[in-house]
Amino acid sequence: MSDTSLTAPRGTAALIRNEPVQARSTARLAALLDAAAQVIDEIGYERLTTAMVAERAGASIGTVYRYFPDRIAVLQSLAARNFERVGDQAVALVVESDAGTWREALSGVFDAIATAFRTEPGFASLRLGDVIDLRPAEGPAMNGVLADRLFDALVERYGVSDAADARVAFQAAFEAADALLARAVRDASGEKLYLEKSREVLEALVAPHFA
Repeated sequence: MSDTSLTAPRGTAALIRNEPVQARSTARLAALLDAAAQVIDEIGYERLTTAMVAERAGASIGTVYRYFPDRIAVLQSLAARNFERVGDQAVALVVESDAGTWREALSGVFDAIATAFRTEPGFASLRLGDVIDLRPAEGPAMNGVLADRLFDALVERYGVSDAADARVAFQAAFEAADALLARAVRDASGEKLYLEKSREVLEALVAPHFA
């Protein structure tokens, strides 16, 4: 049986100084990440500072540094949280789907990710595959990890081909759809067109292997 569980290459807990063990600490960490997401939605992640996170969260700068060694750790933790939230939802939509075909299941996944672009704070800037640090990345790319989990879920749920070339095609389709979704969010006037093209690209790349 394929493993359809979803674990980020570096989960949120691995990126912070002190993993919270009490509900109060967990809530404080969530508030800091929520504050960071709000600031990023307003000015972009490039300009985010730990001082901005502290101010928006109504916390001291010392509280921020209690959990995060620097701004990069804040960004990485937020990206990991986005991965966990949206990724878990996407995989669950396949595993628990009532859809009769893989096309219908993927359409549901696509809609969920497109909604996250619009509604999940910070997701459009720090979602799954964005580069947020000049230092070498650790572990596999999160886009690739999620694509693999979705592919395994489709194989198990719908019996699509699990051949190596089918997996590569699905990974390529996922990367392309992600890029087009990001473009749709940035270009409100052409959003509908880019969303349609995202679906077309996804279908064109995987259908020959899944049919």
